[in-house]
Amino acid sequence: MKTDWHGNDISRATVIDKDYKNTQNVRRFLVTQCGPDFSFNRDFMAWIRDARHKTMGDVADEWLRRHGDSRT
Repeated sequence: MKTDWHGNDISRATVIDKDYKNTQNVRRFLVTQCGPDFSFNRDFMAWIRDARHKTMGDVADEWLRRHGDSRT
């Protein structure tokens, strides 16, 4: 099933599909998972879209791994 990245509820189990978009909905989810310092950059966006199977939980965990756990 295709994910509506603008409107669907996003959870850690949401699978990144070929139609993935960096939307405000995605940003809100990642801020809740990663903390207020969350931001996208080109390298991280390329990692998200690298065609390997991953979930939004994997995305949040990878951002935290790269930036340290800033959730305070």
